[in-house]
Amino acid sequence: MKKLINDPLAVADELVAGLAVAYNGEARLVGRRSLVKTHIPAGKVALLVGGGSGHEPIYHGLVGRNLADGAACGDIFAAPPPNIVLEATEAVHRDAGVLYLYGNYAGDVMNFDLASELADDDGIKVKTVLIADDVCSAPVAEKHQRRGIAGLVPIVKLVGAASQSAKSLEELAAFAEKACLQTRSVGVSMAPGSIPATGKPTFDIADDLIGLGMGIHGEPGVGEIPMTTADALTDQMLELIFADYEKDADVAALAAGDEVILLVNSLGATTMMELLIALRRAKTILDGRGIKTYDVMVGAFVTCQEMSGISFSLTRLDAELKKAWDLPCQSVCYSKMEGAQGA
Repeated sequence: MKKLINDPLAVADELVAGLAVAYNGEARLVGRRSLVKTHIPAGKVALLVGGGSGHEPIYHGLVGRNLADGAACGDIFAAPPPNIVLEATEAVHRDAGVLYLYGNYAGDVMNFDLASELADDDGIKVKTVLIADDVCSAPVAEKHQRRGIAGLVPIVKLVGAASQSAKSLEELAAFAEKACLQTRSVGVSMAPGSIPATGKPTFDIADDLIGLGMGIHGEPGVGEIPMTTADALTDQMLELIFADYEKDADVAALAAGDEVILLVNSLGATTMMELLIALRRAKTILDGRGIKTYDVMVGAFVTCQEMSGISFSLTRLDAELKKAWDLPCQSVCYSKMEGAQGA
């Protein structure tokens, strides 16, 4: 697969350097591969996100105004090593503690945990909240084992807003747990992406099949289904999300009168045309259930190189979450103007 790169083994370093340029002074490169906001107020509870490169514009594209304070960036599809997480932790720390917020993958968990131990040795207090929104990757009874996928975008937006006024690290962590609990996602893939170092596809799938629940690195999902129409696929994917809320004793089922953020995400190659066709159907389904679409996000936020695929995420809002959502934000990945109008 053709890619416009230089040294395949230097892709992550070079793309992060380019991203620092894209921030145009709002964020700076720290150490080998960490991005940190240029201005972080003294005494602020810091928010650090991170994960593998290759999924741009997340994770490191979510550093910015009323969003994350920094991001620790790994190699392509690889967790950032502990030393990179630590350098980012030290750079964002403002004497009020640091919240780690990232997707639930074994390598990330191991490396961020090691970094938190090193940070503790330096007198920096750290708490961790894992994003595990992929309903296809584990049953409700084992939801703590689920992967983090596109739901991380609304979650980081919400937690980034809350971090601006959080009075303690514990308060921000509790808010993040609530945002995670109320966010559910389902993704599918029609064709794979590839790893720059090899140029090879990350998996194989027949042209007439869709990988249902496929992960953002090509991890297997609940199975393969026949290629179908945008409407039929949207119906099937949203039904999995609705059913998951219903099965989870820790949350109420989605019901008429609830308000949600609806995210329709491209995994890379899926066009805006396709996303908008799916968005139109998703809105019809939510309207039919009496669920209010408080705000909409549509675009390529969480990608897997040139993977052809789509994911849906729903985040249910309460008054506290809604207040955080309405706070304007700005970053390379996502920017939001003043308050949502609802739809």
